[in-house]
Amino acid sequence: MKHQFLLFLIFKMALLKAQTQTGNASFYTDAFEGKSTSSGEKYHANKLTAAHKTLSFGTVVKVTNLVNNESVNVTINDRGPDKEGRVIDLSRAAAARLKFINQGTAEVNIEIVEGGDGKGKFQPTMADLGASEESEFYDFDISKVQPKGFGAQLGRYQELSNLYRLTNNLKKTYRKKVVVKVSVVKGVKYYSLIVGSFSSQVKAERFVSGLKKQFSDAFVLDYARQ
Repeated sequence: MKHQFLLFLIFKMALLKAQTQTGNASFYTDAFEGKSTSSGEKYHANKLTAAHKTLSFGTVVKVTNLVNNESVNVTINDRGPDKEGRVIDLSRAAAARLKFINQGTAEVNIEIVEGGDGKGKFQPTMADLGASEESEFYDFDISKVQPKGFGAQLGRYQELSNLYRLTNNLKKTYRKKVVVKVSVVKGVKYYSLIVGSFSSQVKAERFVSGLKKQFSDAFVLDYARQ
């Protein structure tokens, strides 16, 4: 199997309206007015838009200020926020609706209302990033699987770039099947890296015991209970 987890990259983040996320919200400064967002649309302070780290462009979310219970629906058209601890960047108009302009940030709840197509209203513009410092190429043969028995879960990650190298190294080192379990927690995707398909829990536990030095959080996963 070659990097099967990439199958899930084509799935939309907003298939389930029940997905929610809680955290701090901020809003764009006036300096961003008229500048292009990651989706290719231009930012306008009077539009009800927002930036999110993972939700597909075009996704509509309901944002609720947990202090005053004010709510507003916004459309995701940008990537961010970059600051740790913040889950969404809102347009100034959206922040005004939630009545936290003077405070600067607010504790909010985010709930998906409508899934997006990942494109936004305009096609993304190409950015001239200059020469790449490092490039890698991968050959992918993607398929969805239903593993049986037991596996050794090594860890759970958010950054896919780390999984590319780790998956490749694991396959070469242990010569065992490597699968990735994709989970959505409060609207955010997590990728659990699992090695092997063992017929018994005892065999899986033996394998895990040999991984503890490199992967201290490794444990045995029963596929049937997932």
